[in-house]
Amino acid sequence: MSATPVTVEADVSSGLPRFQIVGLPDAAVSEAKDRVRAAMKNSGFPFPRTNVTINLAPADTRKQGPLYDLAIALAILGAQGTIVDAKLLERTVVIGELSLDGTIRPARGVLLASSMAKREGYSGVLVAKENINEARLVEPLHIASARSLKDCVDQIETGKWQQLPKAVEIEAPPTSPTTDHGDDFALIAGQLHAKRALEIAAAGGHNILLSGPPGSGKTMLARAFASLLPPPTVDESIEITSIHSIAGLLHGQRITNRPFRAPHHTSSGIALVGGGTQPRPGEISLAHRGVLFLDEFPEFSRAVLENLRQPLEDGTIAVSRASGSVTFPARFMLVASMNPCPCGFISDPGIACTCTPGNILKYQQKISGPLLDRIDLRVEVPRVAFDDLSSTTPGESSAVIRERVTTVRSLTQERYASFGIFTNAELKPSLMKAWCALTNDGMILLKSAVDRLHMSARSYGRILKVARTIADLAREETISAAHLAEALQYRIRNA
Repeated sequence: MSATPVTVEADVSSGLPRFQIVGLPDAAVSEAKDRVRAAMKNSGFPFPRTNVTINLAPADTRKQGPLYDLAIALAILGAQGTIVDAKLLERTVVIGELSLDGTIRPARGVLLASSMAKREGYSGVLVAKENINEARLVEPLHIASARSLKDCVDQIETGKWQQLPKAVEIEAPPTSPTTDHGDDFALIAGQLHAKRALEIAAAGGHNILLSGPPGSGKTMLARAFASLLPPPTVDESIEITSIHSIAGLLHGQRITNRPFRAPHHTSSGIALVGGGTQPRPGEISLAHRGVLFLDEFPEFSRAVLENLRQPLEDGTIAVSRASGSVTFPARFMLVASMNPCPCGFISDPGIACTCTPGNILKYQQKISGPLLDRIDLRVEVPRVAFDDLSSTTPGESSAVIRERVTTVRSLTQERYASFGIFTNAELKPSLMKAWCALTNDGMILLKSAVDRLHMSARSYGRILKVARTIADLAREETISAAHLAEALQYRIRNA
């Protein structure tokens, strides 16, 4: 999640016609030779009929993608004297892919490159027209853009680079998120217990598992969960936008809603955690600061689910390949739903379960104990009663619940501002002693629970974090026995 500067050097010397690119280029960078040659000729610029060598420094770092095209073309034009004042480009970050007709196409990762330009003290950034809004998110920075190679050279030669204002104010996120990802809680009949658990999860950034028979509303509750989340802060929004930028999923605007990702249960491990020959962010990174919804949880491959253990604990995912290692952020809320058995009716008192004990055990063992231990709240979602289905009285709306969630989120951000933490779920053990103070009754209850339920150290910490969130929703500084009791019921249910 950080850009590295690459210096593009061009040498045009006498000798037989040859065009080579050195500095560990991949296939896409090597193919720039054909794109740059055609773009220069079709833009009216002569291409050298001599020996042309392009060096991408540092030479020991692998270069990937077509974003070097424009810089290579400008380096050649400067080396052969077509651009008189080539020194103007020495402290400019140039990003863009060239079409054969000389048109500059947008590139991925412009936001990260702009951040690097500001950090390293470069004079400005030159990008395609389509990348302007993304580059503007970094302020103050000289932003220039061009539609084509010829347009770019004309601006350089005349000194009339199209420059946006240096002090660009980043607009504030909307006061409420869109509801594109799910329904309003007011439309969901009954399930007050599950709604309360989802409110706690949203307020504290906790992971949650919904279990119940088919048709009980698990998927609807999970999709409506997105409507409880407050919009991301500016810092969170920049993080989300950066990830989508390098994944090629950004369309020029800052993302102002928390992501909601719902991969299918046939997804591979690479699709979920990221990777590939050229590592790209997976679903867990695309869900950073948002929600990863895994429907039909046990239907995912156990090997795929085990990949979630480390990012659920650390908030990052390290992908190692022969070419090197990359680390992507993955601080997401896991919302999972499942049937308690293959047929789904083992917990339904009205319908007999048709599964054999062996099938039930095999089905439930797809979710390992260590992974289940990392889920903070486990909630049973029963079949909805007729009185709730037929009731004409609307339930509490998502907007009302979101106000309470936003209040807690604001409180925790202010409380942990100096530690770089946004939610209670991110609390480290060293901070829990200071912020998770218990009353005497609470201490007695927690000790009894740990002794009787044989809880692990991880379970102990996660119960305290959930209790901290429940206390925050009640506007209380100290965690009481009542807060702990509610946190415990979510922990031991379905255990």
